[in-house]
Amino acid sequence: MRLVIGDRRLTLEDLINVTRKGYKVEISEGAYKKVAEARELVDRYVKEKKVSYGITTGFGKFSDTVISEEQTGLLQKNLIMSHSCGVGNPISVDMAKGIMLLRIVNLSKGHSGVRKIVLDTLVDMLNKDVTPFIPEKGSLGASGDLAPLSHMVLVMLGMGKAYVNGELLDGAEAMKKAGVPVLEELSSKEGLALINGTQVMTSIGAHVTYDAINLMKHLDIAGALTMEALNGITCAFDHRVHEVRGHQGQIRTAENFRNILKESKCTTKQGEMRTQDPYTLRCIPQIHGASKDALEFVREKVEIEMDAVTDNPIIFCDTDDVISGGNFHGQPMALPFDFLGIAVSEMANVSERRIERLVNPHLNCGLPAFLVENGGVNSGFMIVQYSAASLVSENKVLAHPASVDSIPSSANQEDHVSMGTIAARKAGEILKNARKVIAMEILSACQGIDLKKVNKDLGLGTEKAYTAVRETVSYYDKDRVMNLDINAVEELIERNKIVENVEKVIGELKI
Repeated sequence: MRLVIGDRRLTLEDLINVTRKGYKVEISEGAYKKVAEARELVDRYVKEKKVSYGITTGFGKFSDTVISEEQTGLLQKNLIMSHSCGVGNPISVDMAKGIMLLRIVNLSKGHSGVRKIVLDTLVDMLNKDVTPFIPEKGSLGASGDLAPLSHMVLVMLGMGKAYVNGELLDGAEAMKKAGVPVLEELSSKEGLALINGTQVMTSIGAHVTYDAINLMKHLDIAGALTMEALNGITCAFDHRVHEVRGHQGQIRTAENFRNILKESKCTTKQGEMRTQDPYTLRCIPQIHGASKDALEFVREKVEIEMDAVTDNPIIFCDTDDVISGGNFHGQPMALPFDFLGIAVSEMANVSERRIERLVNPHLNCGLPAFLVENGGVNSGFMIVQYSAASLVSENKVLAHPASVDSIPSSANQEDHVSMGTIAARKAGEILKNARKVIAMEILSACQGIDLKKVNKDLGLGTEKAYTAVRETVSYYDKDRVMNLDINAVEELIERNKIVENVEKVIGELKI
């Protein structure tokens, strides 16, 4: 399968198809034409010795330093080497591929002025599985993701390091092994065009957004299983209750629960066993729905940014203008990615509170303490809640917005920065913790269902979810190494097995 760049706007699904499903990339003829026109303008500016930032001048505080035509190539190479200041662990391979794809999209718009060979080198690297080793830390998210993007470009020049079929090699060796010629040099503006942009934060945040959307489906399923284990009251999911408020995430969540719990004999109506449920059950549509609305907002911003020109300066061939602006500034994404982290943190928060209700004998509607028979000898799920509490507490720290901070750089030329890449990375850490907590709720709810011996009375969707879990993890009859069970359910979530089983019988879950 192939993705053609230049024919239409990029979607989140397009990104995932390339970075995780192996789609190949090609550039449309129309896009190549725009690239050539922009390059002609850059060459003319250099020949005519016009003063233009990044083409015939230095960068940042050196923007007033004019560079001769003879030195422009050296300037671009020096830019890449000097800016390769990333530190820390490597960005994951899928996210690194996303960085390359989004840079290709940016360059193919014809506003950057690179030569065709530069664009083709990136495309060949992506298609032949040459993935640069890009350290995850070092970006302020303002003049673009300068440091991490420089590590991507190093490999294009035969430097740095890259993965080829999972093997980490020196850049030159990686390119040779994959049969991709290295660039002998970068010409005027090309170094800046390759590193001035938001592609690192956008790729990281886009992947986290995609996974968070899928995790939200698992959260709905986890909540429904807990409803079964605690004989939850379904009246609170009546469509009329949510329509009179009007929030779409809330309305869709209530619909999901009506569908997942359809035909259940374990749930109740108000007044049958009790008048009302606690908020973590009764307000599921409102709580889950708010995070869904946040995810929808973030997705919209991500898809705008994935298809955006974030270069500087920007070339406008139709008017023969080269304008130095600030499209590289990450603020439009920093705030959404902070919001993403908060939304996912709340997903874990409500899940942990339901785990507490399941294990607490004062709250769990007659289930044994800590969901285990012969308590005392067995501790059961006591420390499952303990571990979940640790994760959600960590998330509360991580959810503090990165975007509220700024620190000046480049001799105060870059005097406000977004910290958007930090926001995206933090959201990813929050997501990992949330996935574990939701796995713990699913595991706990299935244990509660077994203790009540009602696994034959479940709803259409919950029965399929329960079966998927029990095909992998057996009933907890006595103490055993618990993290193995947690990891097994988390793997089910990552493989999307539970959602697939549920959606086969009730249709697609709504986000």
